[in-house]
Amino acid sequence: MSDIAKTIGERLRTYRNRTGMKQEELAERAGVHPTYIGQLERGEKNATLESIEKVARALDLPFEVLFEAIIEGETANVVARECYELMTAQPEKEQRAILDLLKKVIAYKTL
Repeated sequence: MSDIAKTIGERLRTYRNRTGMKQEELAERAGVHPTYIGQLERGEKNATLESIEKVARALDLPFEVLFEAIIEGETANVVARECYELMTAQPEKEQRAILDLLKKVIAYKTL
């Protein structure tokens, strides 16, 4: 399967795990078969946008989050892209704490 399908699958798994949901529960909420969720998460299925939207809604996840910075080379700065991917995998509360820490480190360096 394509790198995009794998990336979307990894993101779905990350967000599902963050909620503590099992694949079966997510499948029920999304109205799809549990096997399908596993196939999506492993990047084995080239899902339709409609299916991805159903799963994203079941995760209470904005649809566009799954597609942010998804195309390789979209961000020329590899370090910035890696930081972005690490941050988006964290819950919002932790993202804010990390951002605050980063701001303090940068402010300290400019003294």
